[in-house]
Amino acid sequence: MKHSLRPVAAALLGLSAAALALPAAAQSTVQLSGIADAAARSVSNQGRGSVKSLVSGSNNTSRLVVRGTEDLGGGLSASFWLEHGIALDTGTSTAAGFWDRRSTLSLSGKSLGEVRMGRDYVPTYLNWVRFDPFSHVGVAGSNNSVSATPLGPIRSAFGSNANTTVRANDTLQYHLPGGLGGIDGQVMLGAGEGAGNKVIGARLGYVAGPLSLSAARVQTENANTSTGKFIDTAIGGTWNLGFLRANAVWRQFKQNQSKQTNLMLSGTVPVSTGEVKFSMIRVDLDGRVGTTSIDPNGSTHLGLGYVHTLSKRSALYGTCSRISNRGAATYQVPGGPAGLAGGGRSTGYELGMRHNF
Repeated sequence: MKHSLRPVAAALLGLSAAALALPAAAQSTVQLSGIADAAARSVSNQGRGSVKSLVSGSNNTSRLVVRGTEDLGGGLSASFWLEHGIALDTGTSTAAGFWDRRSTLSLSGKSLGEVRMGRDYVPTYLNWVRFDPFSHVGVAGSNNSVSATPLGPIRSAFGSNANTTVRANDTLQYHLPGGLGGIDGQVMLGAGEGAGNKVIGARLGYVAGPLSLSAARVQTENANTSTGKFIDTAIGGTWNLGFLRANAVWRQFKQNQSKQTNLMLSGTVPVSTGEVKFSMIRVDLDGRVGTTSIDPNGSTHLGLGYVHTLSKRSALYGTCSRISNRGAATYQVPGGPAGLAGGGRSTGYELGMRHNF
């Protein structure tokens, strides 16, 4: 761990030295922004009936964002980012932590990169969601296939506690600066603070015209991983053909003798009034958790959606999806009736509106 801290520590020392050498600057900005998103949803689970509901954040998660930046001069800046998840249908928070989505403080240099501290997205999630046209949410979002509901490596490593497939607490990061010929990347270290999740991760990407490629890996240790660290790996790419943005991404979770492999093929087709989106996600579980075999389990998730643009800030959308499970797997569209049997189907539809402010 000490050896892994050296690149981040060196970057922080470089930025700190540069900041100390600069005269004080007084230019600063604070911005309040967010997203309000709500939809009518219907979800049916095989053999269990259906549930109709009003939900929040099906095209993009409803949120409140407070951001601030101070220009320190000489190409350096200090900034913060606080992001709160909102359940628009009930007016409540989406999590126990108020700034649950992101809470970070940064020191950045145009040629030195950025050192960032706080709660943030892990590199593998960033490398997965960038290829998901449904932004990981709604009835067709990839979050429905990347979950701890069925028995597998996620549940084995984290139990009912918060996992690190999306975010991590107590992190220190270094992000590469721009202007590196299409190369971007980051390193993340999470202290864990006692028995919490100790995280080491990195991401590296390359963009050349219409082609984008990237890879990421995150390793987590906690009280449940004495039998083996939780390893999260994601590799993906995009080819923008103009009339079609085609994506392919592979992500695998491993812990001890269990493995979950996820393959997502997706695309976005721009039309005059908005865009058409589609995705196919295949999940395969292998190995065992304890003495229980998970080999025959998995699912196939199909999603189709359309976003109709009303203005630069507002849009209407409609989405449908179906998850077909195999073996004892119970992946399902969110908001449906409880008790889906292993190997069952889950189907969802939703119509909604999103407004950015």
